[in-house]
Amino acid sequence: MSARAVWQTQFSVETSASVEMIWQMFRDVGTWQTWNSGIESLEIEGPFASGTWFSMKPPGQDTLRSCLIEVRENDCFVDETRVGELTVRVAHRIQRLGPTSTRVTYSIEAEGPDAAEIGAAISSDFPEVLASLAALAEQKCNAAENA
Repeated sequence: MSARAVWQTQFSVETSASVEMIWQMFRDVGTWQTWNSGIESLEIEGPFASGTWFSMKPPGQDTLRSCLIEVRENDCFVDETRVGELTVRVAHRIQRLGPTSTRVTYSIEAEGPDAAEIGAAISSDFPEVLASLAALAEQKCNAAENA
């Protein structure tokens, strides 16, 4: 019996947006499409909490069903998607670097058949998604400060 193939990578962005603003945007699942062009539609089946399932449809692809396997307020959430023998986990982490600096990191781990190919395809837009998330979060923080 051979070991299962595991593939991992991660991407980060630093932003002036607060940890709390990033977390608010993560929790507001219905607006993820505004900063993530890799989502055509998304429907969550309960609260933004561990154990809650959601369905996400990437543009031009079939809908995928995923589960939030870990949710820690203002810190991270991890989702897991299983397709056949393939398991993909994506961790979305927020780290306060200082009073006006936050790091957001997406890490992905794919395990099973074609893990490297599928993991690389899934994560190929992570830099763009993180940049878009950070830009929108900064706009929201600036608008709140100027209100």
